[in-house]
Amino acid sequence: MDWTALSLSMQLAAWTVAILLPVSVLMGRFLAYRQFRGKGLVEALVMLPLVLPPTVFGFYLLVAFGRNSPVGDLWQSLFGSQLVFSFEGLVVASVIFNLPFAIQPAQRGFEAIPAEVREAAACCGMNSLTSLWKVELPLAWPGVMTALVLTFAHTLGEFGIVLMVGGSIPGETKTIAIAIYDRVQGFDDRGAAIMSAVLVAISLFTIALTYWLSARMGRRVS
Repeated sequence: MDWTALSLSMQLAAWTVAILLPVSVLMGRFLAYRQFRGKGLVEALVMLPLVLPPTVFGFYLLVAFGRNSPVGDLWQSLFGSQLVFSFEGLVVASVIFNLPFAIQPAQRGFEAIPAEVREAAACCGMNSLTSLWKVELPLAWPGVMTALVLTFAHTLGEFGIVLMVGGSIPGETKTIAIAIYDRVQGFDDRGAAIMSAVLVAISLFTIALTYWLSARMGRRVS
């Protein structure tokens, strides 16, 4: 069992979820309530990682983060290290690639809130931020929780993006998915089976915990 790879995957998933949590809430709420010209294009761009093969998306990110790109050059000048083939590069790539998993469920959660509820909150003198925190977020919580779980689970098992942007550097970019692939390539079926079982168990526990938390939150709201 490659515990270093598992720990790296957990860190990557945790960072991705932490960064995308406010993004999912704010962008999901914005897309659910606002109508503007080009909204369909924005939603299409958000959903683009779902339809592109991870290797294709990873290739474009690799080019965008490379040393000869403006982003890669800026990162190099600020931090003195390259963005590709680094843990930081994996985090940035994971955040971009998981945007549809984070935003769409949250958007659907906010869309399910009746307009009368938001109007009642406004009539009670609540501003937009207070209404979000005290009224909308508790009602949209199942959608937000779904977004977090999908993001966490998808990041934990992501292979193509990690391999393209991060490679397989032990202790730096070699995640559990890459470790399983390496074990299979090395004909270590037992090691691959053990790591796969651990990954399945973690994912199952995360989903079960989410359902339990959503049920408790739902009882409180009702």
